[in-house]
Amino acid sequence: MASVPSLASTVQQRLADGLSAALPDAASADPLLRRSDRADFQANGILALAKQLKGNPRELATKVVEAIPANDVLKEIEVSGPGFLNITVTDAAIIDTLAARAADARLGVPFNESAGTTVIDYAQPNVAKEMHVGHLRSAVIGAAMVEILEFTGETVVRRHHIGDWGTQFGMLIQYLIEHPHELDHSSEAEVSGEEAMSNLNRLYKASRALFDSDEEFKTRARARVVDLQAGDEETLALWQRFVDESKIYFYSVFDKLDMDIRDGDVVGESGYNDMLVETCRLLEESGVAVRSEGALCVFFDDVKGPDGNPTPLIVQKSDGGFGYAATDLSAIRDRVQNLKATSLLYVVDARQSLHFKMVFETARRAGWLNDEVKAVQLAFGTVLGKDGKPFKTREGETVRLVDLLDEAVDRASAVVREKAQDLTEAEIAERGAQVGIGAVKYADLSTSAARDYKFDLDQMVSLNGDTSVYLQYAYARIQSILRKAGDAKPAAHRELSLAASERALGLHLDGFGELIAEAAAEYAPHKLAAYLYQLASHYTTFYSECPVLKADTAEQVENRLFLCDLTARTLHQGMALLGIRTPERL
Repeated sequence: MASVPSLASTVQQRLADGLSAALPDAASADPLLRRSDRADFQANGILALAKQLKGNPRELATKVVEAIPANDVLKEIEVSGPGFLNITVTDAAIIDTLAARAADARLGVPFNESAGTTVIDYAQPNVAKEMHVGHLRSAVIGAAMVEILEFTGETVVRRHHIGDWGTQFGMLIQYLIEHPHELDHSSEAEVSGEEAMSNLNRLYKASRALFDSDEEFKTRARARVVDLQAGDEETLALWQRFVDESKIYFYSVFDKLDMDIRDGDVVGESGYNDMLVETCRLLEESGVAVRSEGALCVFFDDVKGPDGNPTPLIVQKSDGGFGYAATDLSAIRDRVQNLKATSLLYVVDARQSLHFKMVFETARRAGWLNDEVKAVQLAFGTVLGKDGKPFKTREGETVRLVDLLDEAVDRASAVVREKAQDLTEAEIAERGAQVGIGAVKYADLSTSAARDYKFDLDQMVSLNGDTSVYLQYAYARIQSILRKAGDAKPAAHRELSLAASERALGLHLDGFGELIAEAAAEYAPHKLAAYLYQLASHYTTFYSECPVLKADTAEQVENRLFLCDLTARTLHQGMALLGIRTPERL
């Protein structure tokens, strides 16, 4: 189906027509339309235009209004103050545009005409290390951006750049060679994520203790790193065991997060090893990188250390080893040249902003990024505890991600059990997981990514306030009304006059498409979360002021059911884009 133009864009068009009819010189002027609390919309563009034409803004505004032909969308245009236009649309126009949205599976949301291919780098855990609370944001924000961009028609390639290479593997592999049964499983049955992680944890601690206390082991471990980098087969096979064991664990955590991570999208640091030498050669031959004290470096005028000397991006160390920069630059080459990306989106902690700024600038100098291909870091802040300090356990350890998710599900299950009237224990467990994981994701996504946020489970699973539980209950309440409606079916009646809260709800529903475009263009999932919270709030007001099943006439019942149904579909679609479930009953 064709996309549905919003009322705002229709009004904008009518105003633009009026402007060019009244003032042919001003054909390209922007009416500057926005939602208003004085009327449905307000246009402020005539003030700037009057200044430009050296005319009286009120007279100009009156001229424009007179030049707009009578139509069934604009009910009233009032010239106010120094030349603002306050615009009210007809009730019929609101219902007509909502009916067009309801008739479309995509709710009338358009595809982005200039859609391209975005590679999103997100959810990047480290092999042989436990995932902690710091890994939450990259996964949650990245997964939401995948859904939002795909919904707008963008081709999205997911990439999970896991930390699966580096000197620590010499120590781990050497220990496994000398203690060959450390990664064996207790039975042939499917291995749990917990068992996989406890194997890796134990082995990591034991090998680290030996490395720190035994000089001969340290020497053997360092020689093993050389074997790994040289591609020795036995060493690589053992390295692969660590990667496989870690994946069992990763996937169990992502599964708990209700997140779809596919094996083919996991391309770790090791995936770019074969490109590193060539990346360095290309940078050095083109003069983008230069040798300094034996290392291959890229320098920047605006990046200096505390001593005032330039701080370079080191692509290759003086001992011939490669740093993160070589891997990240090779990944850019691969994503642009092989995956044909037009945008690269990195969902990475704000503390790595300087590194990525230098990497992107280097790639631009090398010609891998240009006006056609952009790279953006969607930088996120830190997860804080209730006390506003970085989130730690009482013992000062970083918080394990699985513990946090389990606790969220427990809390949510208690809330669901308290409210549940006719749910079985199995249903309470299923809903508890959907509500708990939804609460964690929503708390993260409803804060602008760049800001730090407090992880407060009491707040997250609260039925009141800006929480996913509030949205999920609004959705479930609508489903309950639709079930109770019996023979009455949702139907749009454009001849009815609307109550104030019906109009407010209708106009908000109509803004869904424009909001999605904005959230996609700005990589701002928090804007979608804010839209959905406002939608649920408008619905709550409508529900308290307008009886649905006990409305005055059959037509009014159908029209209000129609508003309920479209609200539910919009909530469901919006929440799905954030990766949050909307249970039919709660």
